Amino acid sequence: MASTTPRALGFSASGLSVEPKDEWYLGSLRYFDPTGPLAANVRSVVGGSLPGPLAAVQFPSPQSGGDLILAWRSPTETLIMTADGAAFAAIASGAAKDRSAGCLVDQTGGIRAWQISGALARDVLERSGSTASIPAPGAAHTCRFAELPVLALSVRAGEFLLLVERVYSEHLVGWISETAADF
Repeated sequence: MASTTPRALGFSASGLSVEPKDEWYLGSLRYFDPTGPLAANVRSVVGGSLPGPLAAVQFPSPQSGGDLILAWRSPTETLIMTADGAAFAAIASGAAKDRSAGCLVDQTGGIRAWQISGALARDVLERSGSTASIPAPGAAHTCRFAELPVLALSVRAGEFLLLVERVYSEHLVGWISETAADF
């Protein structure tokens, strides 16, 4: 049986907050044409376009008013994150209509998102990765944190999202926790 340490649940330290976004649905929208039918479906659901290269965009969720975040992952893949199950289902349903254009792969059980914020967030992340690993607001890129491949993105100044394969999640947060202890 797997055990869950307190770090796996997130933590707060002076000037730093690390929170899991376990309520989010995460999916990889994979397509051949970023302007094709899958992109049109996303536009109809979120009211905006897929992000450009190395970009992350946030929209108000059409159902709940919460966040719906799209992050560029590659020229043929966009990551979708939201706590709004109805919006996620609408995007999945639209993607299923024309499988020749692409698909939505539900990654909710395989990827874990962590929200990092606070006055020390940038400093702790620089020590856990590098200066080049820190995304500017509106940016998304794959980099290394804690010796792991991570999709790092930011949609708000001073707040960062790190997405990592769930199996490595505890290692990532443990590394960040130990790094934060140095401050």
